[in-house]
Amino acid sequence: MKIQRTQIGYLIGGGLKENFLVRLTISSQEIQEGAFVVIESGNWNYYGIVTDIRLGSTDERFAAEILDSRLTEFANALQNSQALYANIEVLPNLMLEVGPDESTPEYKTWRGKIDAGLADAPRILPVKNVPPHHSIVSLANEGDIAEIFGKPEEEKNFIIGYTREQNHPVCIDLDKFVQRSSGVFGATGTGKSFLTRLVLAGLMNHNKASVLVLDMHNEYGFDDIASDTKKNVQGLKTMFKSSVRCVGLGAGSTIRGNQVDFNLEIAMDDISTTDIETLSRELNLRDTTPTTLNALYTSFGDKWFANFKEMNQEEVEVEDEKGRLKKVPHPDSVAAWAMQNGVNVAAAVGLQDKLRRLFNKPYIVQKPAADSVLQIIQSLEAGKHVVLSFGEHEGDLDYLLVSNLLTRKIRTAWEKKTNEFRAHGKAEPRPLIIVVEEAHKLLNREMASQTTFATIARELRKYYVTLLIVDQRPSQIYDEVMSQLGTRISGWLGDDLDIQAVLSGLSGREAIRGMLARLQPKEEVLLLGWGVPMPLPVKSRRYDEAFWKEMSKGKKSKEQNLKELGF
Repeated sequence: MKIQRTQIGYLIGGGLKENFLVRLTISSQEIQEGAFVVIESGNWNYYGIVTDIRLGSTDERFAAEILDSRLTEFANALQNSQALYANIEVLPNLMLEVGPDESTPEYKTWRGKIDAGLADAPRILPVKNVPPHHSIVSLANEGDIAEIFGKPEEEKNFIIGYTREQNHPVCIDLDKFVQRSSGVFGATGTGKSFLTRLVLAGLMNHNKASVLVLDMHNEYGFDDIASDTKKNVQGLKTMFKSSVRCVGLGAGSTIRGNQVDFNLEIAMDDISTTDIETLSRELNLRDTTPTTLNALYTSFGDKWFANFKEMNQEEVEVEDEKGRLKKVPHPDSVAAWAMQNGVNVAAAVGLQDKLRRLFNKPYIVQKPAADSVLQIIQSLEAGKHVVLSFGEHEGDLDYLLVSNLLTRKIRTAWEKKTNEFRAHGKAEPRPLIIVVEEAHKLLNREMASQTTFATIARELRKYYVTLLIVDQRPSQIYDEVMSQLGTRISGWLGDDLDIQAVLSGLSGREAIRGMLARLQPKEEVLLLGWGVPMPLPVKSRRYDEAFWKEMSKGKKSKEQNLKELGF
């Protein structure tokens, strides 16, 4: 049976390196850059996207001169149809053997060989050859979209948006999505937070991985008000009450008047010297800082932070051998400790002065009421999702310290569980996705070598931990980290360097560069990277009441529902 598609033209030239050239048989206004098209050729279909639309003529004079007033209406229409035309360029991505028409005897023969194991079953392949001249080019239909991006009814597939021409649903494979780190990008005001909420809701509903959201601006946990429409926006806690734990930073903290499930307090003993080194730029630390920190750890071990905080900078008067009074460092002072341990006194005093910004943080305490770091890890291991809201502590210093310390602890826990699973056959670790807002603050060139996040992006996929980085300035993220990202979902970006960063490491990036720059400022995104079969611009799904209702229905099994009820 012949599949119905909307024909738009036929192939007239091109190649794998220079894209396919297609002569349009429809108006140039009926096709858009980024349209998903199918080129039908015998037993094969070729799939690609439109990267350019160009006007042409058989003779330049016909295009340069307006002859409407000199010719009859019939003659003018004839000239326009024969002498003036439009071509499109198509970036070929995939090819699939579809076999002969199902109604023919040849199809039965072709299918019989496959069923008998005499020929390989059809599978989607990268484009390796070119179809012949005059092959029919059509807009992809809903079946084509499902063939390439997956069927919406399959549990692992999540509808991220719709094709711009015919509104067909486009899915991302969530099982594949969680296997590598990913990114959501877009200039300020393009709806990154809504898009991230959309993806997170899909992941939580799918429930094959735990999610930790480092919510710097308190946007994801509880309900919010949209800044543009002023309408209520449901938080993840509202949608997934039993499976989302909202955590506030600091004892007694609330988020926009909402009570959290528990509070996160940082024990002084949990702060390592490497945590301080990652704050070098924020605290304006000197080159001598690592030496001083190493001496502190040598002197006090894990209690170095508490002991350093308690040191004073006082002096006392003592008599010298001749009975004269002189001032010397107090025995409990920074200077006295520095002289006893061969540390530069000025460097030690300067470091303590700069660390006062941390000493005064109310969420850093000698002895927390509970081991809330462990609570977060245990929640994630148990299959819950955690939204850590920073509340009033949303400065860069708070974000850098807490997020790095927490992920360092998580990394240790997941590495231990993975090694026990592989070496001793214990339970397989649950995949974990850590959502990092303002990622360039943690993953820029200076910080990348020091933070745990860069290690996660590069290495921790094998330990079941990946990142979802959310940022408006991808060009400021270390290129080695960007190269590790699998799925990339990008809204409009105005800066050429940001566009270049999002497309880094992808084939055909020059052809789709302009496409990214010409997205609508809102509600259009470009799907890219390892996590999707081919690049495709789509109208992003709306984070609205219809979506919330769909998520509230969920796809949980009977066993999962009984487990949540405590049976």
